[in-house]
Order: sequence, then structure tokens, then C-alpha cells
Amino acid sequence: MQRFQRHLDHFRRLDDLVQGDSFLHRLPPAIQVITTLVFLLSLASYPRHEVAGILPLTLYPVMLLSLGRLPVAYFVERLLFLSPFVLLIAIANPFLDRVVMLQIGVVEISGGWLSFFSIVLRFLLGVTAVLALVATTGIHDLCSVLLRAKVPQILVLQLLLLYRYLSLLMEEAYRIEQAYLLRAGVGRGIAPAVWGSLAGGLLIRTYSRARMIYQAMSCRGFTGDLQFSKSAHVDVGSLLYMIGWMLFILGVRIYPVAYISETMVKGALG
Repeated sequence: MQRFQRHLDHFRRLDDLVQGDSFLHRLPPAIQVITTLVFLLSLASYPRHEVAGILPLTLYPVMLLSLGRLPVAYFVERLLFLSPFVLLIAIANPFLDRVVMLQIGVVEISGGWLSFFSIVLRFLLGVTAVLALVATTGIHDLCSVLLRAKVPQILVLQLLLLYRYLSLLMEEAYRIEQAYLLRAGVGRGIAPAVWGSLAGGLLIRTYSRARMIYQAMSCRGFTGDLQFSKSAHVDVGSLLYMIGWMLFILGVRIYPVAYISETMVKGALG
């Protein structure tokens, strides 16, 4: 009965984290967005079998959690919740690509396993960085940056409304689940036979709630134009933060630190 309520609490916790007071919370949103975007683009640019070269980039999300004073347990729980979707996507690779590409002692590792670990690692780093961005910037400041970057306003509006009213959808789903379980009296979950009818009821209630929200917004003069407060001033410290991380990220991408270290160790051992 508490499943949807638990997810709703986790979703609201992300908004609570925005109210924090840390170094990252005080950074201008544009600085954080640009830095995270460079990180994500670099992460996506690696070859599909790359694992060792990606490992140095772990420093970026780790530093975000530290500088933002963000609860590690919350992020771990969110990653565990999303991990089944990524595992379902990556699990077929070891069976489709069996060509041996790496040998450690007597252990042979195929290209499929390398691509599997590469996908999982990119997921962990990328999702952590994005969650940390939202937790320290806030959805309104993030949308404000997107508007100034000339992203179409209709897309920004859809993103803002989706994020803001996703909690309402979860509240409606929680009420439906609670009402069903209180009336069913048996079992520990919703019977598959009623999934369709409950989903239909949720759709109807969501449509009704959407109409009421639109009418309320229209009564308050909303015409589709988004108005945000002025952006924070970009100072020298913020620019140095962004430039430092960009140099690190691009340097790791251009110069394979992991392979250079491996070569140096092998050379030292003779």
C-alpha cells in the first residue's frame, strides 16, 4: 500500500534538496548546466567497449555529491530503482558479442561483457550527474537556462509541467491503489485481472485533474509565456569552476589516463 507513497516521498525529496546551502547551490545555474552537458557529451562519445577510459570521469559525480552536500543513500536508492531498465537493455550484449577482446591472466573477457559494463558505468555516472544537477539547481532555474539557450518554449513548458505535475499523477495512483487494497481485503498487491480497469480509471482522473489545472492557470492569466527571475551573476570563481572541470573532462577524453598509467606501471616493472 505504501509503494506509490514511498516513490512520491522520494520525488518530493528532490525538491527539498534544492533548498540546501552549499557551494553548488550558490553557483549560477548556467555554469552547472554547461559543465554537466560537457560531461554527458564526453561520456557518450566513448567507444562502446570502453570501460577503463571512463573510470577517471567518476570523479565528477563524486565531487558533485560532496560539494553539494547531497545524501549518498538517496542517490544510491534512485540508481537501484532505475537499474533494472538498463540491465534489460545491456544484458543481451554478452550473448550477441562473444569475441574475446581482453584477457586478464586466464580469464577471457568478450566484447559483449565490455559493452555491458560500459553501458552500466555510463548509466551510473550520467544519472548521478543529472540528479545532482536538478537537486542543486532546481527545475525552474534549469528551464530558465534552457530558454536563454534558445530551446523552443513549448519544449521547456512541457518539461516544466511534466516535472511539476508528475507528483499529482503519483498521488492519484496512490489513492487508486489504496482504495483497491482496502476494498479487496485479500492479497498483497493488485490482481493482474484489474490492471486494465485501474489504468483506465487513472487516465480518466488524470484528464479531469489536467482540465482543472488548466482552468486554474487560465484564471490567473497564463497565456503560455514562461516568466522566470533574472539569472544569477557569473563571477570569476564560477568561471574557474567551469573551466577547470571542462579541462579535466576533455583532458581525460583526449588523453587516456587509464592506459597511460598502465603503460607507466608496466614500464616501471620492466
